[in-house]
Amino acid sequence: MENKKSISIAEIDCLSLFGHNDRHLSLIEENYGVTLVARGDKLLLNGPEASLESATNFLNYLIKHLRKGRNFGEDELCNLIYQDNQAPLDSAQLLGPDDVVKTYNNTIRGKTEGQINYMRAMAKHDIVFAIGPAGTGKTYLAVAMAAAALRQKQVSRIVLTRPAVEAGERLGFLPGAIEDKVDPYLRPLFDALQDLLEPDRLHRFQETKIVEIAPLAYMRGRTLNDAFIILDEAQNTTPQQMKMFLTRLGSHSKAVITGDITQRDLPQDQPSGLIEVQEILKGVADLAFIYLNEADVVRNALVQQIVKAYDQHESGLAQTT
Repeated sequence: MENKKSISIAEIDCLSLFGHNDRHLSLIEENYGVTLVARGDKLLLNGPEASLESATNFLNYLIKHLRKGRNFGEDELCNLIYQDNQAPLDSAQLLGPDDVVKTYNNTIRGKTEGQINYMRAMAKHDIVFAIGPAGTGKTYLAVAMAAAALRQKQVSRIVLTRPAVEAGERLGFLPGAIEDKVDPYLRPLFDALQDLLEPDRLHRFQETKIVEIAPLAYMRGRTLNDAFIILDEAQNTTPQQMKMFLTRLGSHSKAVITGDITQRDLPQDQPSGLIEVQEILKGVADLAFIYLNEADVVRNALVQQIVKAYDQHESGLAQTT
């Protein structure tokens, strides 16, 4: 039996809700099994009762955020639909004012429950570990929080580091200055910075060492005060390197450590510092471990399915060994 319902779409940007050529409405229709028709300031829904209820809850979630000025791209909408089909959207996880950060060039919001929790942890704790697959925003959100902290003068500099495993941490044979040597290994961090800071400002910050890049091996012996420090690709640290990095943290500083423990480049007989640290620091207060998964992937929606397929494949292999 078909049922009908209507939702008010007054005071919102209809293009953000409908999408170009009504693409967003088509995606919602396909995934929830309803038909949607716009009539003035109303959106009319038609479909089975259970489908109507799910579609209505989802649309009300979108409309609430649109009225606050948020926009949704097609990839993000696909991601939200995917999450909603895994578990109903929790109204308690709606973004609050503390879940939005302003960088020099953008306003950044968490797009999934996991990302929102990650941003909240970075705001609250001096040390945060973010563990999860590619595409979950581990690096980008860390750089966004660092840029926001710098803009608000909560810190006086940003330090970006990453273990240069592919070069065996021996970068001296490569030509050029240190920035040229480590550029291939720190490129994801650069890409995020270029999106969050204007080019002239970023260039000036790098020249004056307000934004500093360095391979992890160059952190030894330093104490970093009044800084926001990001260790990326931390699954490729040894236990000794992880201890060294964590003990570099000085006064008025924050550290975010990101990594994907399923994609290690270390020798097989070399344990990962990111795996070991979870057991060592599990009883330490005032730091946080955030675990992201395929539901937090906000790249192309197909990436979520790829991550999930690999997880299932690897779980199957583990059960047969």
